[in-house]
Amino acid sequence: MRPRSAGYGDKNICGANVERIRKRLGMKQTTLIMKMQQLGVDINPSSLSKLEGQIRLASDIELKAIAKILGVTMEELVRTEEDA
Repeated sequence: MRPRSAGYGDKNICGANVERIRKRLGMKQTTLIMKMQQLGVDINPSSLSKLEGQIRLASDIELKAIAKILGVTMEELVRTEEDA
């Protein structure tokens, strides 16, 4: 998996966690997108990339689907270092 070339934004706190967990599982963005679409969540590669890069907001519907697909809780997706 390729490392992130740009820094993270400040529009959400879940993006870096989504990217970290997805990569830990060896899942490609295209696989996550496909599984989200199968759950009825319409998302495209650019939108997921912006979510992971924290340069766009994430909806509760997206977070619920991502948590289900990645096998984590929604709370884990929004956990910060201060929460540890």
